[in-house]
Amino acid sequence: MIRIAEFFNPDQSSLIQLVRQCGIEDAVGCMDWSRGLEVPDEALPWSFIPLKQQQQRYRELGFKLEVLENRPPMEKIKLGQPGRDEEIEQVLVLIRNLGRLQIPVWCYEWMPVFNWIRTNPKVPSRGGALVSGFRLKDVEDPYPNEDRVDSDQLWSNLKYFLDAIVPVAETAGVKLAMHPDDPPVPEVKGTPRIMCSIENFQKLLDLYSSDMNGIALCQGNFTLMTDDLPAVIRKFGSQKKIFFVHFRDVQGHAADFVETFHDDGKTDMVQCMRTYQEIGYEGVCRPDHVPTMGEDSNQNYGYSEIGRLFAIGYLKGLREAIYGSPS
Repeated sequence: MIRIAEFFNPDQSSLIQLVRQCGIEDAVGCMDWSRGLEVPDEALPWSFIPLKQQQQRYRELGFKLEVLENRPPMEKIKLGQPGRDEEIEQVLVLIRNLGRLQIPVWCYEWMPVFNWIRTNPKVPSRGGALVSGFRLKDVEDPYPNEDRVDSDQLWSNLKYFLDAIVPVAETAGVKLAMHPDDPPVPEVKGTPRIMCSIENFQKLLDLYSSDMNGIALCQGNFTLMTDDLPAVIRKFGSQKKIFFVHFRDVQGHAADFVETFHDDGKTDMVQCMRTYQEIGYEGVCRPDHVPTMGEDSNQNYGYSEIGRLFAIGYLKGLREAIYGSPS
């Protein structure tokens, strides 16, 4: 059965209490960055003792840490700059330690220069809730592609990276889940993106054939790549390559869209859940990019506590309707 988790930092006490009250026991977590990076190697967030201590914090709160959705610095790796081998070595340290701690999935991404981006963080939605929106023509890019990296170079750098890390992940037993570009467009103001199409995700899988090389199926991005998301779930699920799922939805197309409530987007969520059941997916999914509801602050848009409660309840009801009662 698909398992519902939530993403949070162990310090988010009010959210954690609510998530536990919803009956969630699996966590998607992050490393402890509180000491910064100007510390001895053994104290870096991805080193064994700090990572073990972070895992223990989740355990003491009543959660099993199933996915790490957090990365060491990787910009030189993506851009192929001097120093990339040193960054790769830190990723290898992380993967080995995840294996030692039996944290089974690492979610990473391949967005150079800047990460996910929105152009409007407060689009009015149902009942006055706020959602985020994106219009490619409105992007004011504060991070120019000074290295003039192109898509071919991004693919070459990705191959170099996979050649280095997949054998270590195989030994450690850690699944590598690539998150799609957000938004999934091939270029944002001169900066190329390559994890932006179904074909390119298949190319990723073919770059290194391994049981550990797979994807994080973020539905909000993948549904912008296709008009038939269940077919895509079936395609990658039949290859046993879906390692982690983000459950969210949108309206619009990749160059112009808004986030939505989970029951108000373009995707047939019932059919998606049914397809996860059909392919035998037993991994973790978490709600993502929820509306800001009630009196919640929109400062960290997409992660409203009340919005997350709505999403968790929706997902639990959807799961029970398809799978039956988990008991």
